[in-house]
Amino acid sequence: MPNKGRPREFDRDAALHSAMLVFWRKGFLATSMNDLCEAMEIRAPSLYAAFGSKEDLYIEALRRYNGLAHQLIWDRIDGEPTVQEGVRRVLLAASEVLPEGQDTPSGCMVNLATMGHGPIGTAPDAVKAARLDGLKALRSGIERAVASGELPHGTDTERLSRFYMGVIQGMAVQAYDGANQEDLAGMAEAAMAAWPVK
Repeated sequence: MPNKGRPREFDRDAALHSAMLVFWRKGFLATSMNDLCEAMEIRAPSLYAAFGSKEDLYIEALRRYNGLAHQLIWDRIDGEPTVQEGVRRVLLAASEVLPEGQDTPSGCMVNLATMGHGPIGTAPDAVKAARLDGLKALRSGIERAVASGELPHGTDTERLSRFYMGVIQGMAVQAYDGANQEDLAGMAEAAMAAWPVK
């Protein structure tokens, strides 16, 4: 009879989620292995066996965070009658998600990685890729708006995409510093005033 090995003593998905919250709150450098083991409710050998190194765990946690960010923020660009309304919905969704919640830290794990929270080794490439995902979502929507005639054909789609990405990154930093949902929603509406008029 084949030996199936000892079953895992923890829920890997739940443990990864807990690790994501620790990295999000403290950043890569300030997070210790003890912090992770305590939050994940596992011992160091189990952590290494399941996830590899601290850096590997960070990258996996970052990918989990980015998937959630797409569901909660970036995917909203496609759910409205116009791209303009989609971008507004993205900004307003960010204003709801970025302030500290009952179970989540404030700010954005991806953007905080640029503020001394970031990792060393190969993980910075994963951080950069996660940031570019948001920019790509905005660029895709804005390019679609130009193609459909919603925006003027001379619109600089790269510049406009980077502008709205910069707004969201600024919202993340301000949320980290204590801005609330109303503050961030005001930023979102002010940013929408810059939407080009056809």
